[in-house]
Amino acid sequence: MAARIHPTAIVEDGVEIGEGTSIWDNAHVRGPSVIGAACIIGEKSYIAYDVRIGNRVKINAHVYIPTGVTVEDGVMISAGAIFTNDRQPRATNPELTELRGSGPDDHTLPTLVREGATVGAGAVIGPGLTIGRFAMVGMGAVVTKDVGDFAIVVGNPARRIGWACACGARLPDSHVCSDCGRIYSGDGDSLASSE
Repeated sequence: MAARIHPTAIVEDGVEIGEGTSIWDNAHVRGPSVIGAACIIGEKSYIAYDVRIGNRVKINAHVYIPTGVTVEDGVMISAGAIFTNDRQPRATNPELTELRGSGPDDHTLPTLVREGATVGAGAVIGPGLTIGRFAMVGMGAVVTKDVGDFAIVVGNPARRIGWACACGARLPDSHVCSDCGRIYSGDGDSLASSE
């Protein structure tokens, strides 16, 4: 199935789009970038050049993804989420005589969102971080450090409050999902699937 691109969307030259992907109204995708198969790019979202998005990724409305971000398969990025890529942003050089360019430079830090993760509505993701596999970032969270696999983080700054199953349910202390029966193991700071 061919990709569907809304007539008001801007998709620049050099963007690779997988089969069955939908790009909705007023979204802007800069090239070169890669968007996998069976994805949804919500209305008024912005995806910068050199961004790589895997397969079966849902990006809701009003999401901002700058250069340096890689999103693996099966990720959910909820409405209004914002990614950043620079810890020392400035508009100009120190003398205030010229604007800094928009392209990547020594301050641009890569961010990785691992497979199956969810980024909640209105969350802000700091630069140079990894959001782990099947992690759950709560709505409005401000993420300033890496998030481990299966971790649930909330708040400002975001902190871990529990663990999430791959199915999305919060895990009890036994680490056996009451919704789907998946079993996990780990210590207080990390968790892994036993399957």
